[in-house]
Amino acid sequence: MRDKLSAGRWITRYGKEELRLDGAAGLATGMMLIPQGMAYAVIAGVPPIYGLYAGLIPLLLYPWLATSRHLVIGPVAIDMLIVAAAVGAMAEAGTDRYIALAVAMAAMVGITQIAMGLAKLGFVANLLSRPVIDGFTTAAAIIIAASQLENLLGIDLPQSQYVHELLASAATQLDAMHGPTVAIGMGSIALLWSLRRFAPRVPQALVLMIVTILGSWIFDWEGQGVTVVGSIPSGLPSLAIPDVTFGDLQSLLPAAVTLALVQFMKDISLCRLFATRNKYTIDANRELMAVGTANLVGSFFRSIPVSGSISRSALNERLGARTPLHNLFAAVIIGLTLLVLTPLFYYLPLPALAGLIMMAALSLVDGKELKALFETRRRDFFIAIVTAAATLFVGIQEGIVFGIGATLLAVLYRISRPNVAELGHVPGTRLFRDIERFEQAEPLDNILVLRVDAAFSFANAEFFKEYILEKSEREGRDIRIVVIDGTSINDLDTTAVEALNTVVESLEESGIELHFTGLIGPVREVVRRSGLYMLMGGTHFHMDPHDAVVSILRKWDEDDEDSNRLEDYRASTEPRHRDSTPMAS
Repeated sequence: MRDKLSAGRWITRYGKEELRLDGAAGLATGMMLIPQGMAYAVIAGVPPIYGLYAGLIPLLLYPWLATSRHLVIGPVAIDMLIVAAAVGAMAEAGTDRYIALAVAMAAMVGITQIAMGLAKLGFVANLLSRPVIDGFTTAAAIIIAASQLENLLGIDLPQSQYVHELLASAATQLDAMHGPTVAIGMGSIALLWSLRRFAPRVPQALVLMIVTILGSWIFDWEGQGVTVVGSIPSGLPSLAIPDVTFGDLQSLLPAAVTLALVQFMKDISLCRLFATRNKYTIDANRELMAVGTANLVGSFFRSIPVSGSISRSALNERLGARTPLHNLFAAVIIGLTLLVLTPLFYYLPLPALAGLIMMAALSLVDGKELKALFETRRRDFFIAIVTAAATLFVGIQEGIVFGIGATLLAVLYRISRPNVAELGHVPGTRLFRDIERFEQAEPLDNILVLRVDAAFSFANAEFFKEYILEKSEREGRDIRIVVIDGTSINDLDTTAVEALNTVVESLEESGIELHFTGLIGPVREVVRRSGLYMLMGGTHFHMDPHDAVVSILRKWDEDDEDSNRLEDYRASTEPRHRDSTPMAS
């Protein structure tokens, strides 16, 4: 049975066991957040300390509004890429203005998410379909990795979100690579890969940070020309309002809305995954409020945008966290780090952070997921490829827009060209099934039975009209009746009614009658109010294809005294073999 306690109610039954498990999980994720937060801040183009600021106030606030027990929030690589793309077009990375814009973007993302939560707009994230997210994530991972070539190779690259520009610039500077920097960067990648392969339970990023800080201090890598993090201010972030103008906020708005949607889509997917595994429920709109509040309030304490982390949340679940309070314990670790440990980070080499970022980014490329899309539904795979290509070569925000556009076009195409199946009678039953899927289904003489698997609307009215008319003309047998099984038609608009009127008139001119079966209540009401019921006649509407066939054959037999087609049909419906009845259409 699923636990349906609402957000915050867990505090009423919080005990020693919850404290022990949440504390252990929070300690581990807090230690993991230290190197990741600093590395991801570099992706955003702000000093590493801002990654730690983002791990403090937001994590203190999120638990009190959250409904997910396992989501760990903080800086996330993909979010930072969107921040860098938006802010990088307005200011030079690392400057005071750049930092102010990045922090202001956190506030705007928070306001957007809170507004969405209050308006119950959690469903809006469904615009970002699975193929769009997969394509964007794949392209973002490649961009993130390419953006770190500067720190990994010790060269100067232009500030750009386009992979081809970064790679072209790097290729022209291969002879200017700095040997010690390359060695440290590649060594960091090798160390992370080895730990991931042979010691997966070891906190890899933390080990890398300790090893490279010690190496930098002992061997004076800074003196050898290797760039290090340098001085980091100690202490907790003070209350401050980002120094930006109204024009700046207007310029940031499209990116902020995009980031709010990307964050929510990712977060709610993670929340649902953990909730399903651990048998509890989550509230999408409450999660919007929780993450939005963390972003908004956090921005007044120098936080960059935060959202749910896949790697830290997975670790948190594995360690058995019971409530959202684990975020608070992780924040305590970050707070202690800011108060005591920041001087130690002076010697942290940037190529080590670049190696960490590259490994984290490339782990986001899910080849199995793309393969599954290709094998399951080629159209979704195409949407993912379009999204990835647009993200790589047009722009990050534009890539998401392209992906959403491709998804909507695919949906409209699917609506405008829905599946229409010809049904045949299954001997020994009263069932009618798709003759292309069931060999035993047999078409009836003079009667064409069709099933429409979609709403009948303006988007597909013309398609249906042409299909029915062409099918009845080209069937290759004398068709006197067309029966449409409407059990799958859940809507009928005025354009579709007009098209049906044309179909009825065109078929009548060819001596063919049109019948409907299985129309649901709302569709029947539209048929009656539109006058289509009167035009066709009440005897042309039936419960199911079997009833329609019985009614039609009875009328034919009444018109022809020598005909006994109804008797023959009923004989064909008598059961023959108990196990031969198809279970699905």
